[in-house]
Amino acid sequence: MANQKEKKSTKVTKKNDDLYHDVEQEKQKKLDSEEYDKLLMNLEVELVKLQEWVKANKLKVVVVFEGRDAAGKGGVIKTIAGCLNPRICRIVALGIPTEKEKSQWYFQRYASELPAGGEIVLFDRSWYNRAGVEKVMGYCTNDEYEEFLRSCPEFEKMLIRSGTILIKYWFSVSDHEQEKRFQDRIKDQTKRWKISPMDIESRDKWIEYSMAKDKMFSYTDTKQSPWYVVHADDKKRARLNCIDHLLSLIPYEDLTPRPLKLPPLKHDVAYVRPPVTEQTFVPEKY
Repeated sequence: MANQKEKKSTKVTKKNDDLYHDVEQEKQKKLDSEEYDKLLMNLEVELVKLQEWVKANKLKVVVVFEGRDAAGKGGVIKTIAGCLNPRICRIVALGIPTEKEKSQWYFQRYASELPAGGEIVLFDRSWYNRAGVEKVMGYCTNDEYEEFLRSCPEFEKMLIRSGTILIKYWFSVSDHEQEKRFQDRIKDQTKRWKISPMDIESRDKWIEYSMAKDKMFSYTDTKQSPWYVVHADDKKRARLNCIDHLLSLIPYEDLTPRPLKLPPLKHDVAYVRPPVTEQTFVPEKY
């Protein structure tokens, strides 16, 4: 009986998503804000150490974030970039290609955003648009799609051979949780910009997106450049798990600058400030 109960508790079920989720994992309690902030602070300290190591060793780091709409990609990207120097870590979120860009080699506009030595680039969606939204929504031809699947692994091999550290994350979210987040965005005026008519249309193409993702993985989940899947129904845990994993992939040492000692402030008794009335101030409404 004990063995039967044990097997039952670890049963894996299909949850209308690209992935299988463990039942016990889904029953995890959500992290309270205090615990989350404490764990995140520790990871942010490590991210700063990684940043200094990347800068000192002229590393070129590319992190690709993909997944369904409202899967939580933007949240983790902002969390990572939020504690780092924007001159070292930058976010790339390209819009719809122009007519000129459409006539270029497909990877060209993404290649121009790749990092130089000492930089980290976070792609909020990437060249994988062709294997996802463009394929499902009919924005590319079948020949263009098939060519992408053939050439993408070669493109990524070239990046890696050139010394670029390429890391790819797929954020996996269930249909139930995605629907909840869509509704939240509609209700919140500050978040409505996050949902577009295309997002609404994609709700009816859940299976098509799953099939496109599976085929994309079959071509591009390689030993040289694997996909790392993040369970993203719990936003806080997804962020922590993703950042922790990212830190584990790049060996680094602590090169954080030592605290500076500030000298005493100097006061120039001969300096006379102009009248305050000559300046224009922002009204203090709050």
